[in-house]
Amino acid sequence: MACSENMFFLIVLFISGVLVSFGQRNLIATMPDRLDVLTGSCVQIPCSFDIPDQHKDTFNSTILTSGVWIKGNQYFGERPDRVIFNSSETVNRYQGTITGNMSQKNCTTVFFNVTTSYSDKYYFRIESKPFRGTDTEKSVNIVVRDFPSSPIITVSGEVKEGTPVSLNCSAVAPCPEHPPELTWTLPTQFTTENQLQENPDQTKSVLSTVTFTPSYLHHEKNITCTSVYPVGTSNKRAEHNMMLNVSFSPKDTLASISPADPVLVGSCVNLTCSSTANPPVTNFTWFQISGDKPTQVASGQSYTLNVTVDGGLYFCEASNSHGCGKSKEVQLAIKGSGEHVNPTVFGVAAGTLGAFLLISLISLFVWRRNSRLHDGLERTDSPQGQNSPVGTVCTNQATAGEEPEEPAEDQPEEIQYGDIDFSKLQTKEIPAAAQDRVQGQESEYAEVNVTGRGATS
Repeated sequence: MACSENMFFLIVLFISGVLVSFGQRNLIATMPDRLDVLTGSCVQIPCSFDIPDQHKDTFNSTILTSGVWIKGNQYFGERPDRVIFNSSETVNRYQGTITGNMSQKNCTTVFFNVTTSYSDKYYFRIESKPFRGTDTEKSVNIVVRDFPSSPIITVSGEVKEGTPVSLNCSAVAPCPEHPPELTWTLPTQFTTENQLQENPDQTKSVLSTVTFTPSYLHHEKNITCTSVYPVGTSNKRAEHNMMLNVSFSPKDTLASISPADPVLVGSCVNLTCSSTANPPVTNFTWFQISGDKPTQVASGQSYTLNVTVDGGLYFCEASNSHGCGKSKEVQLAIKGSGEHVNPTVFGVAAGTLGAFLLISLISLFVWRRNSRLHDGLERTDSPQGQNSPVGTVCTNQATAGEEPEEPAEDQPEEIQYGDIDFSKLQTKEIPAAAQDRVQGQESEYAEVNVTGRGATS
């Protein structure tokens, strides 16, 4: 009996081989082209099948149908060891199970404790009395790795400053019973949402969506999505790094003058405008403040001008498709009288100068008052008809050794003036009567009547 069954099996294999040799497809299987699997984990093969029209009359879905997986090559007639799993058998080379409902043509299968030796192509076959068939044109390539593949980050729409944006991170889940856990690293606060989803080829993956509002400070900052796979008692991880590309209007716009020091009238100076923007700045515009109103004077990142006596305040504007940015005002200072001075500095300088002048006037007033006081005192104390010991009368002196000429009797008296030397003034007590006389004296000079050789004050 056993010999007849073996003979029947060989005949079936021979017939299958003949059909294959003539290129007749007697089963249509649907499954992914490739699956990446982790060592020590499980792998789920999404699978479904259909019967070609010419064989539908021989297939009976109510009859128990067995699913068979063949490794490496669909021709297993001479290599029965290529059959690694048969759902009708209790012992198989690969530990696994068909989780799909075969009566509904669902052949989804799970293999457990995958090792690197599992890496190969696999073909699917069904056996149902009286129908048997293998899809020789469709296979799934299983690739077993020691480390998981990196997750994939995608961006939904433009990442623009001030506008909420969503980033998606997906990681394959070859073993849906133990899906990976996804985590994010971002330079700002965010919210996340994770879910297990089915892909178009019926494989599974975990999708994590993060939502945040970008700033221009986040431009060219790195973000990271990390996937952690539980494998046995340990974890295996992979990550994906991506640099943010944030669109924003011009920032940190700066106007500068070279040379920065005050310049001479008629010389050339160069004004330069710089700014940070994404996309880059497309237009620079220069303005001069005339009175209280800015006036456009040039376009371009650099502006060269000949210095006039006016000098003035300048600023620039930078713009791109997202907006514009304005710089602070810069002072074009001119050497000489036309040089512009900061109002605050001018006020401090003027106040200091005013205080100095006031103190000087007070000191001069006190000095002149004391001078008059001492002058009056000396003249009061001198005997009548004698020269003052302090003041030396300056007259036209004759040449040394010559006698001065006497004036003619009929010449009018000449009034001459002389300097009074206060450096020899002696401090004396002032009598009350002298003080009264001094109070009314205001003249700064001594009047001298020249009537002869002697002079009296």
